[in-house]
Amino acid sequence: MHLTTEETDQAAIVRVGESRLMYPLLSEFASTVTGMIAAGRRRIVIDLTPVTYIDSATIGCLMDLYRQAAAAGGKLKLSGVQKRVETMLHLTGAQNFLEMHADEAAAVKSFGS
Repeated sequence: MHLTTEETDQAAIVRVGESRLMYPLLSEFASTVTGMIAAGRRRIVIDLTPVTYIDSATIGCLMDLYRQAAAAGGKLKLSGVQKRVETMLHLTGAQNFLEMHADEAAAVKSFGS
């Protein structure tokens, strides 16, 4: 899986470099984000800019990561969500929990100082 991470003073950023985020790729993705939460990162942005398709397992994974971050006193936000992915999140009600932003900069800024 093509995945990059960056840790800034404002947030930990996970950039997904795949067009399709689906079950076979979720293990590395989930481990990366879980590791950030375990390391004490409380502000996490997942940049989904290139992702044009997600499956139900991915939605479940995102919700689980959201719960982990919240349980640790943190927040997880999405950026660069493409229309088709946004539609999937709305159909499942996940948008009620997963905060979405147009781009990475807007997501980081939404955390405040």
